[in-house]
Amino acid sequence: MYVGGSVISSVEFHGNMSLVIFMSKCPLACRYCHNVELLEDNTEKSFEEIAHEIDSSADFLDAVVISGGEPLVQTDAVIEILKHVRQIGLKTKLDTSGIYPDKLKKILDLNLLDYVSLDVKTTFSKYRKITGANIGFEVKKSMDLINDAGVHLEIRTTFVPTLHTKKDIKNLVSEIEAEIYTIQQFRNKNVLDPALEKVEVPNPHDLVELAREIKPYFDGIVKVKSGEFGEQVI
Repeated sequence: MYVGGSVISSVEFHGNMSLVIFMSKCPLACRYCHNVELLEDNTEKSFEEIAHEIDSSADFLDAVVISGGEPLVQTDAVIEILKHVRQIGLKTKLDTSGIYPDKLKKILDLNLLDYVSLDVKTTFSKYRKITGANIGFEVKKSMDLINDAGVHLEIRTTFVPTLHTKKDIKNLVSEIEAEIYTIQQFRNKNVLDPALEKVEVPNPHDLVELAREIKPYFDGIVKVKSGEFGEQVI
């Protein structure tokens, strides 16, 4: 399996100390992608190596998070890891773009997930603008599958000033259903499109103001995630 690295985190699975495993490869080319090094990374690790890393940290872990890249490019590897995590009694979380609803359903049907963070990039009808592909309907299908499965769902959007408007975010909120919606601050370092390195990073106070504007229209928790203040519940 292709694995770009791992970190221990106290923030990637709310209230849980987690081992985050970054699976390499992703078919998308989002201009603001900040994990560029994972897109074509060919670093290989065996399942035994990953299992050993999990087991050796298990005494102080609550959960394992599978992130990327897009983990579902390697669905069989993800299932193998999640089954092991379940067997040793830790919680599980998946970070995904939602572009592979059929692969996601396979994992949901196996009851291997406690939590999913779904990266919804814009309103479902405007996906081509962000990703270059008209795949918003696939992401919506993934959202519906997660909700139907009763798995805890957080939807996240990275707000890029030149690619999103406040109206886009307000329209998006009317299309989604989740326990949590998080507006993430765009960072202009190590992005796929060098032109975005010149785009000003959104002021976190402006993002909080936007979150407050949309909160009455979202039936759940609204958060803002920024480099300056971390995660803020609005």
